[in-house]
Amino acid sequence: MPREVWPGKPYPRGATFDGTGVNFAVFSQVATRVEVCLFDPQNPSKEVERFDLPVSTDDVWHGYVPGLESGTLYGLRVHGPYEPQKGHRCNPYKLLVDPYAKALHGEVDWSKPVFGYPLGHAQQDLMRDEQDSAAGMPKCVVVGDYFDWGNERRPDVPWRKTVIYEAHVKGLTMRHPKVPEHQRGTYAGLAHPAVIEHLLKLGVTAVELLPIHEFADDSFLGEKGLSNFWGYNTLCYFAPEQAYASRRTPGAVVNEFKAMVKALHSAGIEVLLDVVYNHSCEGNHLGPTLSLKGIDNASYYWLMPEARYYLDFTGCGNSLNAFNPQTARLIVDSLRYWVEEMHVDGFRFDLATVLGRVGKGEFSPTAPIFQILNQDPVLGRVKLIAEPWDVGLGGYQVGGFQAPWREWNGKYRDALRRYWKGDENLAGEVGYRFAGSSDLYQEARRRPQASINFVTAHDGFTLHDLVTYSHKHNEANGEHNRDGADDNQAWNCGVEGETDDANVISLRERQKRNLLASLFLSQGVPMLVAGDEMGRTQGGNNNAYCQDNELSWVDWNLDERRQSLLEFTARLIQFRHRQPVLQRRRFFQGKHIWDSEYKDLAWFRPDGTEMSQEDWNKPFVRSLAFLLGGDAIPSLDERGQRVIGDALLVLLNAHHEQVRFTVPPPAEGSQWVIEFYTADEKRGPEEPVPSGAFELAGRSLAVFREVSRKA
Repeated sequence: MPREVWPGKPYPRGATFDGTGVNFAVFSQVATRVEVCLFDPQNPSKEVERFDLPVSTDDVWHGYVPGLESGTLYGLRVHGPYEPQKGHRCNPYKLLVDPYAKALHGEVDWSKPVFGYPLGHAQQDLMRDEQDSAAGMPKCVVVGDYFDWGNERRPDVPWRKTVIYEAHVKGLTMRHPKVPEHQRGTYAGLAHPAVIEHLLKLGVTAVELLPIHEFADDSFLGEKGLSNFWGYNTLCYFAPEQAYASRRTPGAVVNEFKAMVKALHSAGIEVLLDVVYNHSCEGNHLGPTLSLKGIDNASYYWLMPEARYYLDFTGCGNSLNAFNPQTARLIVDSLRYWVEEMHVDGFRFDLATVLGRVGKGEFSPTAPIFQILNQDPVLGRVKLIAEPWDVGLGGYQVGGFQAPWREWNGKYRDALRRYWKGDENLAGEVGYRFAGSSDLYQEARRRPQASINFVTAHDGFTLHDLVTYSHKHNEANGEHNRDGADDNQAWNCGVEGETDDANVISLRERQKRNLLASLFLSQGVPMLVAGDEMGRTQGGNNNAYCQDNELSWVDWNLDERRQSLLEFTARLIQFRHRQPVLQRRRFFQGKHIWDSEYKDLAWFRPDGTEMSQEDWNKPFVRSLAFLLGGDAIPSLDERGQRVIGDALLVLLNAHHEQVRFTVPPPAEGSQWVIEFYTADEKRGPEEPVPSGAFELAGRSLAVFREVSRKA
């Protein structure tokens, strides 16, 4: 007997369980018929039932099924034109993932007919394939939304106090000896007290997780015995990746993710998600038909004038068209779901420039989706971070986004790497980067926290490899070392790769400390990559996206050097938290504020003279210092009181030889003490600075703090 299907409602989209049944709603402007297929939970490849969504309202197909319960497995089949030349790729023989599915069960099986055309056919994608793909497709799961959040509260950390820790769920926890084996590599593992203890010891305030949206492995990687470890290959924007669940029963991943968020929030740590709304896993015209391509290809993707082909701003075969209202709605609905239902605190948008493509594909900082995000009462209050570039024309947009966006500052990364490597003509550039990159953000009335500062990220060398290799070593990726960036601004300190040479090892450790200290002494928001605080290496691989193994997993077995680096990093971050002058809300003015003893920022030559414009333009300047006036902070605190902190003096020497610095005299009744000296960890904290001058070792950095003289 056919199942009873009521008309239902066109909202909310997806499959919504209300306690007595399930409402289905699917957008497709081109469909002529939409079917829902149900599958046996004990044998997910077995279809047990099929029914049509009976009503279409404003291009949303919908129906309500009484008696259907949460945990139900389903998929979609969309009837309509298969006309690739016109941009339409409907094929009811292909089971499709509901774009609004809250969980998936199973993985894409590339050995099954998941392509919309017959592989190997002379006409390629112009010919429709009529083999059923259901056996090779993951199934959507109807999910109930109940979860006991208890008295959970969002940390709501201000931007000026934020310290981001970029991490991979599996990579961070897979080798942690205190995490139970069955929880390693999972959300539960990330929520384990031993992992949270590490984060608290460091002092980070937010974890930024590499993609946890359900993604598909690439078929070409599987053929080489590799997999898409990073996950920048999204299949469903609402479903958390099931591979990171410690329990694989259908839908269990949702509550495990929520429990992770709850545990991190209880520790005062925010959760940010790295999201990939710029492209999907369906590839170009010869890619598989898994979801959006078969539902409404022309609405969801940027197409060329010859609509068979895709505009590719991403280098991944396709680009989502956020200029289309329906695609923008999918993105915004997804973001809102992760904030409201999953309680995440913000997002880092991969290749965010793609979202700002309008018209014929040009970038606009006022693109419709940016306006929606800015006005949305839910999304307008969370952290939004842009990776401000893509591979399209005019794609490099560092400084080109508008408030409330923050940006990954690639210019900061490049400048600091080149400076400590010893390159010339960098004095002015380094000055801007330490001071918050006012050259990029001040004219648009943005604040120093618009800049997300980093020296390493998941993509590229680790911190250890940055000072150990001058060239990439990606042979393990199976692409003959052709993949990954060739220009890394890296320096191996004289020897390529690992060495037993004590002098080279000492220099490398100092360079790591120089880069870390620079990061946490700069205005803006610092981002640290998981494992860099412990000297993690990838053996010179700067594109380990396909390495789901010990090459990518954080090694928690620390020797004396790595333990020392961890302690140094934690001390740096805690120092930053204590110093208001490192958390400024406004750009420096280079003058006295209030009745301050010092200017808010003053730059000095090694001889103690303030830097002139001529000094900034000298190509050989590698040694300079800056003084931050702790009593010259123009902002008021939350209670309207003046903010006063310590004065800090930072000496920088990227020259290979020792340089004598004249130390500016402290205020009356005060003295300078050493807090950090990267050339000698035994000096500081709070060791008095010799009066008058300081001999700063080659390639080193020192931080002095002004304190009252003891009686």
